[in-house]
Amino acid sequence: MAQVQRMSRLMVKTLRDDPADAETLNHKLLMRAGYVRRNAAGIWTWLPLGKKVLDNISRVVREEMDAIGAQEVLLPALLPKEPYEASARWEEYGDLLFRLKDRKGAEYLLGPTHEEIFTLIVKDQVASYKDLPVMLYQIQTKYRDEARPRAGVLRGREFQMKDSYSFDITDEGLAESYRLHREAYQKIFARLGLDYRIVSAVSGAMGGSASEEFLAPAPAGEDTFVDCPACDYAANTEAVTFKLAPVSEEHGAVEELDTPDTPTIETLAEHLGVPASATLKNLLVKVDGEIVAVGVPGDREVDLGKLGEHLAPAVVELVTAEDFEGRGDLVRGYVGPQGLEKVRYIADPRVAPGTAWITGANKINTHAKNVVAGRDFEVDDYLDVVVVEEGDPCPKCGAGLKLDRAIEIGHIFQLGRKYADTFGLDVLGQQGKPVRVTMGSYGIGVSRAVAALAEQSADEHGLCWPKEIAPADVHVVAAGKALQTELALDVSEKLGAAGVRVLVDDRAGVSPGVKFTDAELIGVPKILVAGRRSAEGVLELKDRRTGEREELTVEEAIARLTA
Repeated sequence: MAQVQRMSRLMVKTLRDDPADAETLNHKLLMRAGYVRRNAAGIWTWLPLGKKVLDNISRVVREEMDAIGAQEVLLPALLPKEPYEASARWEEYGDLLFRLKDRKGAEYLLGPTHEEIFTLIVKDQVASYKDLPVMLYQIQTKYRDEARPRAGVLRGREFQMKDSYSFDITDEGLAESYRLHREAYQKIFARLGLDYRIVSAVSGAMGGSASEEFLAPAPAGEDTFVDCPACDYAANTEAVTFKLAPVSEEHGAVEELDTPDTPTIETLAEHLGVPASATLKNLLVKVDGEIVAVGVPGDREVDLGKLGEHLAPAVVELVTAEDFEGRGDLVRGYVGPQGLEKVRYIADPRVAPGTAWITGANKINTHAKNVVAGRDFEVDDYLDVVVVEEGDPCPKCGAGLKLDRAIEIGHIFQLGRKYADTFGLDVLGQQGKPVRVTMGSYGIGVSRAVAALAEQSADEHGLCWPKEIAPADVHVVAAGKALQTELALDVSEKLGAAGVRVLVDDRAGVSPGVKFTDAELIGVPKILVAGRRSAEGVLELKDRRTGEREELTVEEAIARLTA
């Protein structure tokens, strides 16, 4: 017996027009179809229809996590400061962290993620290698104080997330736990009906040896990823690499050039009549307060997010005018890597040894040409730091890469021993000696998945949910008259008794046109209409996605919907 939900009793209020503040498709349609309502910036109420979809996604996640042997727990959202202080994330999270004090002045936070607490739970509960491996997970509300909550439930300050953690003795065991999660995620997203890509990612402040993201391509996505049309390479733009290829060429001696009023790459290239790609751009930043120079070809931009990921957990920020004071070697607009004093120099691999550049001469209104990497200046660290562009070479096959937008729906990490080291997570090994545990961390954005599905599956009429997560299997519409309502309710009860989840529109005083529009907007996979042939016991079955229609008797409709 499945539930039959009558719209005459359902708390749902559909809207004819898009909300004024809605920018993305999921925001517009989830609001218009009565799935969610906004309480404050980034804070949402899930109404009955929306809660059903959210619960269906959680059910799929639970089933696949249980299938790999993971055990569900529920940790508190209100957490003490001390574990996060020990891991340094109390400071690293910065303004993203919701912090509060109790009446006694003790400090707490609302959990953004739970690596610390899971580590402490396992330390308390597990003593021997015989108790491992173990995989734990929870589906819980997380909190992050986003500066600019946007895109409806896609980027909120409070959101639903599945986070799981694996604990193993060996790196081989961690690799196996990682594989199990990766395969489980593939099954989850396939069941949810999501179009997704698995892409290489950077671990950043999370640490660890391996990291992959699961991305759902969508125009509303906040992530940019690259896809190679010629091979299977795909990666977050922050993980794209460029091969360092030293150049063996003879270059003339360094020559200074008189270049008045050319403090930018654009003015320099125009003054000399050279392409921007012939120049070397040197961006000054501060890394934990120390000035660092970053060199890239003049026609490329530095990706500060990418740079920050490479240098995490260090804080990266741009220099200010005050930072030039008392530094004779730093001439604003005319900085060159040759002659820099006590400044770490990071370069993109395109600034390879043997390449020659036009760059600043560290003198006002002066540049230098034939400045050769490896001859006239040394690079302390090569890091991929440029903004990736369409057509950049694929690191795997060399073909031109394509750029696309996507929503991050999952992320998996091989964390290693970062948190085990912090909290001393050891177990007694086979040799009777303490062994340090190694960990994995695996997340799925449950509420983000709702937004991603709305973005990917909607059409010009409204939402169009995959069956697995829709709020009902069939939306029965009574076209208006008493006979039609009677037939609609009768077939709904029979469908419910046969195990079909039913949403039936039995609202009195609502026109057939409004009911049909709402059925399209709400997006249940099948729409069954008790209309003009109700007296004959004939209904019309419509496929919401394809628009295909057929007339069926009650018995035929039940057989079709229970097949």
